This record gives sequence, structure tokens and C-alpha cells, in this order.
Amino acid sequence: MIQEINRDYLEKDRPTNVISFAMQEGEGGGVQPDLLGDVVISAETAARDAADANTTFESELYFLLLHGILHLLGYDHERGTQAEAQRMEAREQEVFSLIREEFLTE
Repeated sequence: MIQEINRDYLEKDRPTNVISFAMQEGEGGGVQPDLLGDVVISAETAARDAADANTTFESELYFLLLHGILHLLGYDHERGTQAEAQRMEAREQEVFSLIREEFLTE
């Protein structure tokens, strides 16, 4: 399913773990200023990634949701510079450590 979404909307014919669709970009951007957009997570990929990383499925879901939200907020590790990718990763680690403290028991 997520490979189809990735192919049809992003022209990348491969599976992925998370895809974000911003509501504030492109044609019609800003029509709903209170909505950032949608985050689609592949539960199957998240489960596999969690097992590979020896972490919980819940932890992986939180991380992927955070990753997707950061994309909606304008962070980009794929199309930006190395410095922008590092900025996103640092923000990810900062926020995820707070999520881990508050919500996760591993």
C-alpha cells in the first residue's frame, strides 16, 4: 500500500516507512491554515524496523510520526543540504528524547 502511495504521489516506486503530505504547500496551500497536513505510516515497515532496531513497535510509531511532522514543519533531510539534514536529525533526537521520557517504557 505505501509503495503505491509513494509511486503515485511522489514518483518513487519503492516502499518506505513514512510519507508526509503538507497542506500548506503547492496549489491551494494555506486554504486550511490550521492543518499542517497528513502523515502516512506503514505499520508493516514500522514493525520490521522496530524488530531490526530491537525496539518496540510503539516507539517506532512515535518516531515515524515525529519524523513526518517535522517534514510538515519544513525540515528536509532528503532535498536539502547536509547542514539541513543534520538540523532535522538534531531536532528529531531532541524531541524524541522528550517523547521517550513522557510516553514510552522500553
